[in-house]
Amino acid sequence: MHDISRRSFLFGLAATPIALTAGCALGQSNPVGVSGAARRLPIPPLATATVDASGTRHFTLRAGVGTAEIVAGKSTPTWGFNGSILGPTIRARRGEQVSFTVDNTLPEPTTVHWHGMHVPARFDGGPHQSIEPGARWQPAWTVNQPGATLWYHPHPHGSTEKHVYRGLAGLFLVDDEVTDSADLPKTYGVDDIPLIIQDKRFTADGSLDESDSTDVGLLGDTLVTNGIAGAYLPVTTQRVRLRILNGSSGRMYNLGFSDDRQFHLVATDGGLLAAPVALTRIRVSPGERVEIVVAVAAGASALLRTHPFEDRAGLPAGDAAGFGVADSFDVLELRQGRSPDASPAIPASLAALDPVDPSGAAAERDFELRWFMINNTRMDMNRIDFSATVDTTEIWTVRNVDNWPHNFHVHDAQFRIVDIDGASPPPELAGWKDTVYTPPGQRIRLALRFTEHTDPTIPYMYHCHLLMHEDQGMMGQFLVVEPGQRPAPPATAPTGGGHGGHSG
Repeated sequence: MHDISRRSFLFGLAATPIALTAGCALGQSNPVGVSGAARRLPIPPLATATVDASGTRHFTLRAGVGTAEIVAGKSTPTWGFNGSILGPTIRARRGEQVSFTVDNTLPEPTTVHWHGMHVPARFDGGPHQSIEPGARWQPAWTVNQPGATLWYHPHPHGSTEKHVYRGLAGLFLVDDEVTDSADLPKTYGVDDIPLIIQDKRFTADGSLDESDSTDVGLLGDTLVTNGIAGAYLPVTTQRVRLRILNGSSGRMYNLGFSDDRQFHLVATDGGLLAAPVALTRIRVSPGERVEIVVAVAAGASALLRTHPFEDRAGLPAGDAAGFGVADSFDVLELRQGRSPDASPAIPASLAALDPVDPSGAAAERDFELRWFMINNTRMDMNRIDFSATVDTTEIWTVRNVDNWPHNFHVHDAQFRIVDIDGASPPPELAGWKDTVYTPPGQRIRLALRFTEHTDPTIPYMYHCHLLMHEDQGMMGQFLVVEPGQRPAPPATAPTGGGHGGHSG
């Protein structure tokens, strides 16, 4: 009954629960077995750039329409950056000045949000930086954060899910001296592989089916990796590093190999962990990234799968079935050659991470997640929920008081998890994060520090990254201001379309 009451309250629609179709409800995957994967994994190209006399690296992105062969033999209308689907991998170094020329050739407004990036609010690419059809946006900033696997995607208020589902997403890799020196596979496209995992559903003519939403949004019955279904990757080295993005709008993944082989987690959203973590499963909710290193023996194969969640992802037994957590899909087959090149051994340590110290926080804030609301309030573009003071640390307590799955994403700042229900986080959640899964009933405390960029008018966002939840209002806004600075009244409409400026 909770589904009916929520829909009537939140949508004003007839009280009729929306069911999954049989394929998804039964967890039937597209058949990508060791003997069935028939298409070589496409590797997103590295974005081309020019470097001017000042050392600024200039990139160009164009959001546009196209067609793609997601499922072999079928043509699907899609959206993409600089192509028909997804986008190039952007790569830059810490300390480097970057600038972008973003052109919108779509039939409707969009944005480009740099997910996980520490960036001035006016260039964050959230709903306040709308780019109208035919318009251009030109953000620029200095990259100033540890090396990590980030990503970029649209963030238009009310239609983010649709824009991402149609194919607008790409990775943004940041390098620094620590990632340079880490003894990990690092040859892009050879032993350092980007994996954008998404789920899709198709109509009979091959078009994307956007008609059947669930309580977590569009759940697909076909697993798509780097824009295609049924992918395999020829492996030429003893170990391979997979940079994995959950680019789905609502589906969570419980990733591991079909033979339960061990792999090592080396990085999460915000960069390298202190040390590799040996695992057989890693959970990834929408928007999260993980980097794993796995060994494949000569002449052998390894099948990456998403497995059913053994604990239903913490969801109540009666409510879990419709959220996809019992489903299983094949993701990617790794096919090793007969004489693989040598790979370095897994290092014992990776990066220096300071202990998390919540003492001396300038503010403590509580966030309750329920239905499509945070703290019983839905998103209002003209309301600033609070202001944080630059160069201070805050402790945010996030609780899912719902019986739906949610997660929590913060713009501008990476965070560390202080504790989960009073206990220290497990090793796989002990590094830098910008998105975290929040099971029902759980209390998660986060430590965040806001640095460098201030703006008394233009806000950053915090929200659930299940994109339908975000679109329906599960989002809030905050400013980062100078000490004693008074927030200015927010604009009454999205700003930033047309020609934007460069940071000074």
